[in-house]
This record gives sequence, C-alpha cells and structure tokens, in this order.
Amino acid sequence: MTQYTIRTTRLTVGPVGEPFFSQKQTNVEIQDEGAGEFVAISQNHASGRILIEPEEWPHIKDAVSELVGSIFKNEENKH
Repeated sequence: MTQYTIRTTRLTVGPVGEPFFSQKQTNVEIQDEGAGEFVAISQNHASGRILIEPEEWPHIKDAVSELVGSIFKNEENKH
C-alpha cells in the first residue's frame, strides 16, 4: 500500500478580511526547481519585487521560518 503525507508548502499573509487573491496578500512558499528546496516570496500584484509594510513583517517572518523548518524536516525524513 502506498503511504501518503500531507505537507504545507504555501502560506498567505495579508490583512484580515481581504480575499486570498487580493493585491494586499503576500505568498510565502516552498519551491524546488531541481536543485533543492527554497522559500519564495511573491505578491499578487508584483512582478520581480515585493513591498512589505512594517506591520506585515512579523507575520511574513513567521511564515518564512515555518516553511524553512518544513524544508529541514523534509530533508531529515529523506535520510
């Protein structure tokens, strides 16, 4: 029987009440382009750069920390 796992690979940070597709949302996600996993940060309205408001930073930092921890945990589970 095949075993399955559930893994969080994307977190969205934004103002309470804004829809997830709002331009005010910042996406923090794990990506892998074949050379190993890394954390990517993007915004729905931005192309090439992100603009972080000071009050957003603690939440974005927490999201990045959570996903980086997930990468380390995933690497440990491979061995």
